[in-house]
Amino acid sequence: MAQGDLKLLGEWASPYVIRVRMVLEQKGLSYEYLEQDLYNKSELLLKHNPIHKKVPVLIHGDRTICESLVILQYIDENWPGTGPHVLPVDPYERAVARFWTAYIDDKLFLSFIGILKAATEETKAEKIADTIAALELLEEAFKKCFAGKNFFGGDSIGFVDVTFGSQLAWIKTVEKISGAKLFDKTKVPLLVEWEKRFLAADFVKSALPSVEMIEEYMGMLRVTRWKVASAN
Repeated sequence: MAQGDLKLLGEWASPYVIRVRMVLEQKGLSYEYLEQDLYNKSELLLKHNPIHKKVPVLIHGDRTICESLVILQYIDENWPGTGPHVLPVDPYERAVARFWTAYIDDKLFLSFIGILKAATEETKAEKIADTIAALELLEEAFKKCFAGKNFFGGDSIGFVDVTFGSQLAWIKTVEKISGAKLFDKTKVPLLVEWEKRFLAADFVKSALPSVEMIEEYMGMLRVTRWKVASAN
């Protein structure tokens, strides 16, 4: 099946879409990107993801692959000789990488988004503490499981890196809006240095939106949700 048959349905601000774009760019794969309006879902999206009706969706010829981590693994396995491996080759290292990607999506993301959703200063302080604790655990994992490496993926950016890195613009936006210092060099020095190396990659720069863009997006999202709620 030709590489040119690739299409990606996405929403530009979604960390889950961003990570897929990063890997497609990293591997040098040509694809057509189709932006989706999740408040007015297209027939194409509903056709290819009728169960969850969410992005990202990768369309490869007559095949449809949904869910960002599943898509990343599909890309890695379908084009093993193109660009660096996304997942480690060693089975144990692959298992470790899968564990920490699940941790990032299930624990870390919910923690820092919770800061913005906090209704009181007390709840906000709790969510900030939760996020810092989650980052400190990831820092410890980087020290123990990925010791001496530039990235979670070793010498090159891999599965854990793009999962975590796709959320950086959102984390930095939460820092700006809330005034919280989450990436603190005194608490997570290895992650601070990792971030610098990660953001220096050209394919990361092309896929990751700026803090200003995410901040504007959040404002538009609030207005859109208010309009939808009012209409209902």
